[in-house]
Amino acid sequence: MLTLQQLRGDKDAAVRKLAKKGVDAAPVIAKIEELDDRRKSIQGELDACLAEQNKAAKEIGALMAQGKRDEAEERKHLVADLKARSAQLAAEHEAVAAELQSQIVLLPNFPAEIVPEGKTAEDNLVVKIDENYTKLPENPLPHWELARKYDIIDFDLGVKLTGAGFPVYKGQGAKLQRALINYFLDFNTAAGYREVEPPVMVNEASGFGTGQLPDKEGQMYHATVDNYYLVPTAEVPVTNIYRDCILDEKDFPVKMTAYTPCFRREAGSYGKDVRGLNRLHQFDKVEIVQLSLPNVSYDALDGMVAHVESLVRSLELPYRIVRLCGGDMSFTSALTYDFEVYSEAQKRWLEVSSVSNFESFQANRLKLRYRDADKKIQLAHTLNGSSLALPRIVAALLENNQTPEGIRIPKVLVPYTGFEMIK
Repeated sequence: MLTLQQLRGDKDAAVRKLAKKGVDAAPVIAKIEELDDRRKSIQGELDACLAEQNKAAKEIGALMAQGKRDEAEERKHLVADLKARSAQLAAEHEAVAAELQSQIVLLPNFPAEIVPEGKTAEDNLVVKIDENYTKLPENPLPHWELARKYDIIDFDLGVKLTGAGFPVYKGQGAKLQRALINYFLDFNTAAGYREVEPPVMVNEASGFGTGQLPDKEGQMYHATVDNYYLVPTAEVPVTNIYRDCILDEKDFPVKMTAYTPCFRREAGSYGKDVRGLNRLHQFDKVEIVQLSLPNVSYDALDGMVAHVESLVRSLELPYRIVRLCGGDMSFTSALTYDFEVYSEAQKRWLEVSSVSNFESFQANRLKLRYRDADKKIQLAHTLNGSSLALPRIVAALLENNQTPEGIRIPKVLVPYTGFEMIK
């Protein structure tokens, strides 16, 4: 959530920055200014009313002691009137503050200055590409046909049990899933990320804290009886561990990693780009999260990008890194780098990771703060990244490593799978 200072300190700059994300913020900011001025006015009147009420209340005792009962009774009536007015002003203040908050949360985060202009993925900037392509047999199969051929992923059975987008992994396919999760977690913990195992359902406050609510409410699975949400990513519960916390400078950086299944409705997704593992309603993902001091958060982002790159490279897949344009960024992000691996059989790039700096946007919603060297309370910065999302990694591994003898397993995964080839 943006702060009032960010919006009112330089209104023209705020409008310009949000325009890069495709948002016409001028009317909303004007409404926010109006509500903020009204809130301040009510607060001033309320403070004056309370001060007068306290003064009159103190005078009653003195007047009674002096035997001035009539004047004391007048003060009692005055205090009663002031209490009624104070209650009215407090209710008005609460209503205006709530409306002000509802307007602020409509606005996405400011994009960083280096975010490219653009509206769609076509406008994203490729910043690095590693074309480590493999030579495949003639007429290579897409992963959904390989899955059927080797009986390792059953999409039809998933439809029977639940519905489309809920595949069943079998045999060596199930073991590959488990191997990838364990390898990713070990890779992250070796780099200093502390592993946590969070719940896969969160409350509304957690969804609001990281920005999924109210922005992505329609994309989340909602258990309405208890008002819990199935997590769309481990980012939500892991970052919320530090909701309503005040840290010290010495506590930074905070680095965490977690595996969770992830649940996304993906409403409106259809066509060839969602076939097989390309887009699922339930999938496995390992996440990395960092809490950072503001002055070094972009160094932390660079470190996370380098970490994810080394993980992707270890899987021997062709990949590229793209910097997302303003129109393709998430509601909460200030700067995002996507990692994409190349699918040799599908002849397309598949996104497998997003690494983002949210600056203070999530921290403001979370009330995640720290004491600086001068003991002043400041907002921290939050970052997160996929490390990695499994479905498209599995798709690329199956397609790019198919041979006449079977599907080759990358060397780093063999100690985790216990086999070198899917046959």
